[in-house]
Amino acid sequence: MLRIRAAAAAIALGLVGPALADTIHVGITISTTGPAASLGVPQRNTIALLPKEIAGQAVEYTVLDDGADSTRAVANMRKLLEEGKADIILGTSTTPASLAMINVAAEAKVAMVSMSASASIIAPMDAAKRWVFKVPQNDSLMADAIAAHMAAAGVKSVGFIGFNDAYGDGWWKEFSRAAGEKNIAIVANERFARPDTSVTGQVLKLVAAKPDAVLIAGSGTPAALPQKTLHERGYAGKYYQTHGVANNDFLRVGGKDVEGTILPAGPILVAAQLPDSNPIKAKALEYVALYDAANGAGSVSTFGGHAYDAATLFAAAVPAALKQGKPGSAEFRAGLRDGMEAQKNLVMTHGIATMSAEDHNGFDTRARVMVTIQNGAWKLLP
Repeated sequence: MLRIRAAAAAIALGLVGPALADTIHVGITISTTGPAASLGVPQRNTIALLPKEIAGQAVEYTVLDDGADSTRAVANMRKLLEEGKADIILGTSTTPASLAMINVAAEAKVAMVSMSASASIIAPMDAAKRWVFKVPQNDSLMADAIAAHMAAAGVKSVGFIGFNDAYGDGWWKEFSRAAGEKNIAIVANERFARPDTSVTGQVLKLVAAKPDAVLIAGSGTPAALPQKTLHERGYAGKYYQTHGVANNDFLRVGGKDVEGTILPAGPILVAAQLPDSNPIKAKALEYVALYDAANGAGSVSTFGGHAYDAATLFAAAVPAALKQGKPGSAEFRAGLRDGMEAQKNLVMTHGIATMSAEDHNGFDTRARVMVTIQNGAWKLLP
C-alpha cells in the first residue's frame, strides 16, 4: 500500500493547523502487478505528482494494488471506503474490475472515476452508474476511427482477436457495428486470456480466413502476443491495435513485430507532434514534462495520463463540492459527483470533456488521433 500523507507532513512543519480534519481522502485501486501492470505502474507513478492541496484543502491519496483481479478491486474499494474514509475512488486500470466496482460506488454514494476504456462502465446510464465516471476514450469512439481508416486503406475483410473478458466483448460489439457501417466483412472472431502464453490455435484460424487486416483488441503488453504469433505464421496483412496498447512497454515487448501497426490513441501519445493550434497540446505537454522529470526522459505513458485526467476531473469539482459540505461528509461526496457531472470544456491530456447526466465521459473526436509505429516509436498520421 502506498500512502501519501501530505496533510500530516504539513502539520509537522507548522504549515497548517486544525484543517487536517477537512482533509480530502482519495482512495485509489489500480493494477500495479499482474497482466495489466504496464497500465497500473505509470498510474501509480502519476499519483505521486498530484497536488497535495486543492481549493485550500489538504489531500491524502491512498493507493492499493488489485493485480487486475475483480475480487481484489472490490475488496480494495471497500477497504478504502470503510477504513480510509475515501471521499472519492479513482480506478481501476481494467474494464472487468471497474465493472465489478460500480455497485459498491452506488451503495456508498461515493463517486468513482475509472481509468478503463469500455463504454459499458458508464452506459447505459442507470441509478448505479450515475456515481461512475471514466476518463479513457470510449471504445465506440476509437472503433469508429479504426473502421474509417480501414475503409480509406481499401480493407474489405478483417479478422478479430480480443481478450475473452469485458474489454474484448466491448470491442467486438463496437467494432462489429463500425465495420458494418463501412461495409467491412469480419471473417474471424477469436479470443484469448490476458495471462495466456500461446495463441497459436487462434492465429492459425485467423491466417486461414485470409483477411486483409487483423484487429487485436487487447491492452497492455499481452496484446503483443497475437501480433508476434501472426508474424511467426507469415501473416502479411495490415495490423491494427486499440488504444489499450499505447505505451512504451508494448513497443519493447512487440519489437520489430509491431512495426507499422496502426491504432487510435489519445493526443498525449504524440503531444510534441501535435500542431500548436491543438487545444489539448499544452495540457498534454504539461503532464509529459512532470512525468519525465520524475521518472526519466521518454518514460511517459498514456495510461499515466488517465490518472492525471482523473485527478483533473475530481479537482475541478472540489470548489463546488465544498459549498455543499466539508470533506468526509455525505454532502461533500455528493457534491463531488454533481460537480464532475457539471464540467464543460474541461481540458485534459487525452481530450476535452463536456459531461452531462447522460454522458460521464464527455469526449468528442478531439480525444483521438491516428498513429503508427515507425522505427520503434509512435508517429502521428495525417
